[in-house]
Amino acid sequence: MNAKNTSSVRLEELGKILNRSGLKLTAQRLAVHRAMLYLEHASADQVAARIREKEDVRVTPASVYNILLCFAGLGIYGRRPSTDSKMYFDANPTSHIHLYDTQNQVFMEPGDDGTLEEVLRKLEGRRFKGYRIEGVDLQILCRPRTRRRTLK
Repeated sequence: MNAKNTSSVRLEELGKILNRSGLKLTAQRLAVHRAMLYLEHASADQVAARIREKEDVRVTPASVYNILLCFAGLGIYGRRPSTDSKMYFDANPTSHIHLYDTQNQVFMEPGDDGTLEEVLRKLEGRRFKGYRIEGVDLQILCRPRTRRRTLK
């Protein structure tokens, strides 16, 4: 795991979170989490490839995807939509800023050194190591309220 990502669920915490949800910490789930801690932002295919490369555990890509979805549902990972029609997962489930390379389908974190408005102002006309900012895409996540209110 890279030192910059301090908001990821540590291996020691994973078993406790799964236990509270009535799930067991299996070798497959542990392998997926280790791969995500290493990769930080990844699709199910990328996680499955990392597991094949580095782990002694057999897990199908479909099972990897199901584990990633389950962990995202438990708040262990965040989800990141992409332009290549794949769902990417983020080992850091907290709300934070990403740069998304649409050509290479890669997520990067420029760091959050202030409020969103201050960060966006700093991005205007800026370059990030070989990248030119083409635009800013703001995604607002919402869910229905538990109680319906009528507009007047």
